[in-house]
Amino acid sequence: MIDDVTDTIRTTDPGASERRRWPWPYALGGLAIGVLTLVGVLWVGGGSPQPAPAGLPDAGPLVGWLLPIVRFLTDAAVVVAAGTALTATMLLPATTGAARTLTAPGVRLVRTAGVAAGVGVVAAAAQIVLTYADFLGVPIGAAVTQPGISSFVTDTVQGRALLAQVVLMAVIALASGSASTTRAGGLITVAAYTGMAVPALAGHSAAVADHTLAQSSLLVHVVAAAAWIGGLVGVTLVAGHPDVPLRTAFGRFSALALWCAVAVGLSGLANAWVRIGGFDGIDTRYGLLALGKALAFALLVTAGWLHRSRTAPRLDTTRRPFVRLAAAEVAVMCAAVGLAVGLSRTPTPVPDEPETMPTTAEAILGFPMPPAPTPWRLVSEAYLDGFWLTFVLLAGALYLTGLRVLARRGDRWPVGRTVAWFGGLAAVLVLTSGGVGKYAMVLFSLHMVQHMSFNMVVPILLVLGGPITLALRALPARSDGTGLRRLLLDFLKSRFARVVTHPLVAAAIFVTSLYVVYYTGLFDVLMRDHWGHLLMQAHFLLSGGLFFWVLVGIDPGSRRLPYPLRMVLLLVVMATHAFFSVALMSYGRIIGSEYYALLDRPWGADLLTDQRLGGGIGWAFGEIPVLLVLGALFVQWVAADRRRAAAYDRALDRADAEAERARRRS
Repeated sequence: MIDDVTDTIRTTDPGASERRRWPWPYALGGLAIGVLTLVGVLWVGGGSPQPAPAGLPDAGPLVGWLLPIVRFLTDAAVVVAAGTALTATMLLPATTGAARTLTAPGVRLVRTAGVAAGVGVVAAAAQIVLTYADFLGVPIGAAVTQPGISSFVTDTVQGRALLAQVVLMAVIALASGSASTTRAGGLITVAAYTGMAVPALAGHSAAVADHTLAQSSLLVHVVAAAAWIGGLVGVTLVAGHPDVPLRTAFGRFSALALWCAVAVGLSGLANAWVRIGGFDGIDTRYGLLALGKALAFALLVTAGWLHRSRTAPRLDTTRRPFVRLAAAEVAVMCAAVGLAVGLSRTPTPVPDEPETMPTTAEAILGFPMPPAPTPWRLVSEAYLDGFWLTFVLLAGALYLTGLRVLARRGDRWPVGRTVAWFGGLAAVLVLTSGGVGKYAMVLFSLHMVQHMSFNMVVPILLVLGGPITLALRALPARSDGTGLRRLLLDFLKSRFARVVTHPLVAAAIFVTSLYVVYYTGLFDVLMRDHWGHLLMQAHFLLSGGLFFWVLVGIDPGSRRLPYPLRMVLLLVVMATHAFFSVALMSYGRIIGSEYYALLDRPWGADLLTDQRLGGGIGWAFGEIPVLLVLGALFVQWVAADRRRAAAYDRALDRADAEAERARRRS
């Protein structure tokens, strides 16, 4: 079969005739492998449809079997759409020029993404009907005619996620028909990966106590696996095109695949650990199937190593070994996706829902109400926010990779920037994990510690780390104008970036967000949901980073104020910030009263006293960024004066030398 696939894709040496069509029959073969694996996993793991107990509604075996199969088809369609768009935009060279038009193979890949997205629309729509039928316990025909299906789509988290996936896939299917530039392909890629991520964010992935770690690891796992699988599918589809520099495309994919493999491995291990509940669950059906998935991962890593060491060096002379191995690798990937979908339907050693009904506080927080805080508990309490942990690990790994690239070239990077960057990441980890992260969701005063640190301490450290400068120096500058470096430069030069980095705009965002969040009732809404809480934290970090990037940022930007004006702007904004804290100390109403009433905290000071303490913490925090920023501005000002003086001295020396040469000639 693999020989047939390679012949269809064109596995002959460059210059031979090509059959210009995608290998759709073999794509169907890959889907068949995935479906058969899925059915086998459901049968062995106990996830196959079972008759409902007497007296309870039952959707029947047809719905029970079709639902996971349709989900597999949806995932496969989205992966292909994302991967082919990614390959066209990021992995294949583009034509030079301002528009950076896709080449003919790139355009064809984008069209393929549109076809896959169209399949995804149909499959996701069918998944909505089947999910609703399974939820009600009625046959498919009855589910379609039920008037409540619209409420299921609009009022439930799972229904809204599937609807969002349908809409995104429909947009991709429509937009791909006219997309011909890297920018359009990039937007399609982002939409496709968003469509892949939304369903992963919609459900509860593990027991209540670990749902943040389970959801974060699942999100990373899904997105990284989609990039890995989809990228390989895209590269394989164009491997036989004579106009494609396969060595270049594979080299770019290889770098991406390495990052994806690490992310897939670590996130898969974390998610499996949460679901299995430790080593005791390995000998269960779910544990054994998880080991089978780990075996598939090991096979894919081995195939990647064989690509790097065996087939890649021979791409200039023959493409047959590469396509053969890639075809086998795609088949294993299809089986792995089927296995993953089957595992999602297999009973886990740790149940998805707790054995006892959680309290209101447990349902909101995701963990039981902790005891009264002490200094030791703030340090020793076990709590892990998987999303911020992922951010810290990824940001640290990317920064270290940039430092490694510079070191290989012999370039130097200031140690102080590295210390500042990793100091900021360490602060993020301390503030979001452990006791501080747990009690910040229960006490307004500790929430203000977290908020003020995210808004006024962590951003300064991260900005002084110079991540954009490091990225621009470490990322390769491609002659065809594609790649992450070009995307970063385009963003820095975009109208949006010029507007938000205006000093007055950045200052306005930094100040007004405080009043909008805390004095409009928005805080009460955001704190009730983990995603809302996460969004609030991210906003405070980004708004603080934007403001301090304008003041002390060492990265290239659209505009920078003179140093005296920067100090004036800092003092004005900090005075406004201090006014907010003083107003909070004297505010007579409870901020987030409904949220804290639902928690019904049995210990500690009353809500108003704790709120006033939070205002005092906010007021005291105002001195920290002033000192840090004034110190950084002073150092940068002195360094800038030295550079100007040195440049002036060099200009005088050149003028004196020119005058001396003129005198000698005369």
